[in-house]
Amino acid sequence: MYRDMWQSAGKYVPRVDQLTAIAPHIIDMGCFDRIETNGGGFEQINLLFGENPNKALRQWTKPFREAGIQCHMLDRSLNGIRMQPVPADVRKLMFKVKRAQGTEIARIFCGMNDPRNIIDSIQFAKDAGMLAQAALSITFSEVHTVAYYIDLAGQVIEGGADEICLKDMAGIGRPVWLGKIVAGIREKYPDVPIQYHSHSGPGFAMASILEVARAGAEYIDVGMEPLSWGTGHVDVLAVQAMLKDAGFQVPEVNMKAYMKVRSMHQEFMEDFLGYFITPSNRQMNSLLISSGLPGGMMGSLMSDLENNLTDLNRWLEKNEKPLLNEDKLLVKLFQEVEYIWPKLGYPPLVTPFSQYVKNLAVLNVSQMVRGGERWEIIPDNVWDMVTGKLGKLPGKLAPEIKELAKKESKEFFTGNPRELYPDKLDEFRKEMDANGWDYGQDDEELFQLAMHPEQYRNYKSGKAHEDFEKDLAKRRAEGGGLYQKIKKPVSGASVESGHGMAEPQPTTMWVDVNGEQFKVSVSYGEGAPATDKMTKGEDTTQTAQSAGSEGTQEIPSPLSGTFYLTKELSEKPLKVGDAVNKGDVLGYIEAMKTYNTIRSDKSGKISKIMHDNGTEVYEDDVLFLIES
Repeated sequence: MYRDMWQSAGKYVPRVDQLTAIAPHIIDMGCFDRIETNGGGFEQINLLFGENPNKALRQWTKPFREAGIQCHMLDRSLNGIRMQPVPADVRKLMFKVKRAQGTEIARIFCGMNDPRNIIDSIQFAKDAGMLAQAALSITFSEVHTVAYYIDLAGQVIEGGADEICLKDMAGIGRPVWLGKIVAGIREKYPDVPIQYHSHSGPGFAMASILEVARAGAEYIDVGMEPLSWGTGHVDVLAVQAMLKDAGFQVPEVNMKAYMKVRSMHQEFMEDFLGYFITPSNRQMNSLLISSGLPGGMMGSLMSDLENNLTDLNRWLEKNEKPLLNEDKLLVKLFQEVEYIWPKLGYPPLVTPFSQYVKNLAVLNVSQMVRGGERWEIIPDNVWDMVTGKLGKLPGKLAPEIKELAKKESKEFFTGNPRELYPDKLDEFRKEMDANGWDYGQDDEELFQLAMHPEQYRNYKSGKAHEDFEKDLAKRRAEGGGLYQKIKKPVSGASVESGHGMAEPQPTTMWVDVNGEQFKVSVSYGEGAPATDKMTKGEDTTQTAQSAGSEGTQEIPSPLSGTFYLTKELSEKPLKVGDAVNKGDVLGYIEAMKTYNTIRSDKSGKISKIMHDNGTEVYEDDVLFLIES
């Protein structure tokens, strides 16, 4: 599970030169029938550090195909390979492009387990000449029964699936229970291959693998050190030895090649990848059994946690309240996920819905720590999830959620979600033409723009590579990820770290630079935000004056994240002087991979937009000034 190994550990995947260097040694290991080469965040992650994902993928898959090893990708059905829904014409193009680039198998899942979303992708994949493997998103609840999964498998097989995958993304499927699901599918569909995918986090995985193998699964997903176990997959050596001892026919592992691949992974991490891997993601945690959070999401959770902790402690310090440490905040988040999940209709906690539920838990905890109430901020993506715009929920919504929806004038949708997202390729063709951009071989460049608009534009402008290099340089200098540097305590506000040591917390100060006043945030310790930006004093002064100016209102950011004026190509960004009405959309804050809409509290005219599009902002930063 090569793509997933890295995604479950941290933020990035290896560069194309690293991928092509390691591929021959992975082949030499001699034990893999399939390699997960791409899908999910692969292309987006390439773009984030300024690399062309199309060139990377063609070079990466080539040696495997030549060796007779199948390459497979992960498709999020309605969401394609991103976090938000994708128009059908873009999804169709994706499968054609990926097949041309060397990917043979599409593993298709829907975070809702809505067969309509899965069957659409099955047909798109088969039309492109790919093998369509339908994945059942495994979770454990009162509605997710053995019968539920056997029935779901039947629906997608009748819809054209060539294979079935049990995608136990959080590793919380109980072993015997999983064995019953596999046996039930095998009894009804004896000729349909079954693959099992699990993560190690909660500790069930090895027992589950043995049970599903005995029940008839043919393929087992594995990882390898130093990226196995923890929030990742079980190691190939352990699985091979266990299954061999149980009497199964399994290939031998070339240990010389295994050690070569293992050492190369270590080199990749020391080069740059390790600076984005949170150390706790290398640990197993039985608390994941109750929260059900998947291994693939824990990488982003632990990364987000640093920023959330900094924001919360900034507020707590300002209000002279006891500060939080990371361990305490993590436990609060686990407990909140466990509490809100049934109320939201039991969506399987898999991308993107694991992020949506986790993000809502983060927002709830943040509000309650500040003395507020649960549900004060509900992101747009969460509303789309609970109102049926992304698929049918497995369970029932709690009355309080229905009441909130009514209060917010949210309408419930019962049709096919695909109907809500009209074709858009022609609009992206116009943008390509206007910029003089080449569509690429097999329209692969057009596809990247259509699938990842903002990331692709930043890649083309060079901004993505520039931002990545700055972030990496800062992490190398100050320590980051697996290479956190030990920092000496300094005076200032502190918090108990959970290890009996006080950690210094962020503070702010004014700095004079050539006569201009700047307000800067200074942080120490592992919770320090990865930013070196300064805010000009003239803007802050104007904001302070505006707060007291009659008829002028500040619109603050409800949380930290990236500020955008638009999130869709069809939206027209606001500009100074534009008239707005109360309730109008002003812009968005993208935080933790979800968009949060910023609306006007009053009618008036935009007198100032305080930040550039794509700027990182903190909670309570002023975004707009509106004059009545």
